[in-house]
Amino acid sequence: MKVAARHSAPNRDETIAIADVTLAADPGGALYWPEHCLLAVADLHLEKGSSYAARGVLLPPYDTPATLLRLAHLKGYYAPRCVVAAGDSFHDGGGPARLSRENRDSLAALQRGCDWIWLTGNHDPTPAPNIGGRFRDTLALGSLTFRHEPTGAGNEIAGHLHPVARVCHYGRTISRRCFAANRERMVMPAFGAYTGGLNVRDIAFNDVFHTAAFTAHLLGDDRLYAFPAERCLAD
Repeated sequence: MKVAARHSAPNRDETIAIADVTLAADPGGALYWPEHCLLAVADLHLEKGSSYAARGVLLPPYDTPATLLRLAHLKGYYAPRCVVAAGDSFHDGGGPARLSRENRDSLAALQRGCDWIWLTGNHDPTPAPNIGGRFRDTLALGSLTFRHEPTGAGNEIAGHLHPVARVCHYGRTISRRCFAANRERMVMPAFGAYTGGLNVRDIAFNDVFHTAAFTAHLLGDDRLYAFPAERCLAD
């Protein structure tokens, strides 16, 4: 039985084509590649709350269980054979050691029955012990390459930039996380509960796409909303 990740049934028929590969973009912020039964997420930033608390900035310590629960719902729906966490899975190098026993057990349960691949990020550049899975810098599969930091190369799926788009829709200005994509590359939204975002009109996205002619696929409650980046509002 497939498990719904939201209070209403999401439209999981949304697709984005990169390098002639059709990928399912979930409104929960994950990407699914049916051909390889692969589920990808980026920028979980687990243990961000405890990282801030260690520096005297008190945040509610609920980001890790909330993020893992959302990921468990998506894994239950798609039943992937492979899960790719595309970098910055932990907010800092000490994050894995700060996992509570309950969260460590939740992570182990998520990894059962699938090949779990951690891609290194700028927040977590070295492999962490005792968290399961395999560690790689990049993952090349078929015509696509998954990595954390986008390079602007073709056929690339990356994270790192935490894309967010602001649009005026029916007289209201809204800001949402989004997939930023053209037909050659994609930057995935940050999946973590406490992650912020970078406006798609920022120059960093021009460096990736080499043009403003890309699309922001905003995450809605139950579907995606596609807007040309040129129509999105700057901060």
